[in-house]
Amino acid sequence: MGGDFDFSVVWHSLAADQSRPILTDEQIETGAHRIRVRSSQPLGDLALYYMLFATGARPLEIARLEVRDYLESNGDVRCVSVVREEVAINARSRPLYFRSVRLDNALEPYLAARVRSKVELENGGHFRGLNPRSRLFLSASSQGFEVIPIGKGGTRRFLCGGIQEAYRKLFQYAEFERLTAMTARYTVAERLYLRGADDSQVGLLLGIAERSAVRQRFPRRLQSLEELTKDLV
Repeated sequence: MGGDFDFSVVWHSLAADQSRPILTDEQIETGAHRIRVRSSQPLGDLALYYMLFATGARPLEIARLEVRDYLESNGDVRCVSVVREEVAINARSRPLYFRSVRLDNALEPYLAARVRSKVELENGGHFRGLNPRSRLFLSASSQGFEVIPIGKGGTRRFLCGGIQEAYRKLFQYAEFERLTAMTARYTVAERLYLRGADDSQVGLLLGIAERSAVRQRFPRRLQSLEELTKDLV
């Protein structure tokens, strides 16, 4: 791990299938190492980075997450959580699972640092002393990332330039200049398929209602005959 990792394999896989850039576990960890070394605020940045690959959530949804979405009142990690309606881009709640050791190991020191800095605290000892309705991730100014509504009625949408810029910098630190947050969703979908998930399960976790839309956006990668026939016995 470190500066000698050859990311040409990433571009080779992209050239093979431009619509489905997938990162391997080694590539993800190399990116994390580079972020840890180069970021001026590595605790929060590592947690933001792993959140993408652990959940497949969109950046705007991650910006909207609150402490209570990740922690139980007693301070334990809320392993089985939910993307609330007011968090989800499509305003439809869906399951959210925090079952990643790497994500937990990144969030633990980040939240502890917030407590030590007395940022967004609440008396009573619940939620590790943090305000449960404060944002899970804060910007460099110790405020929640600003979400701005655009348009009206059925055309209304929301933008969060701060979280987009944060991820742009993370990919730059990780030397993933040509990749975006969507890469994480492709990667999550691929790993779910490899574990036996079907289209409906992938769609549910990624917030896509129609199975046909899941198949179009996140098609299952078919293995070659060479892969399929290796070590059959």
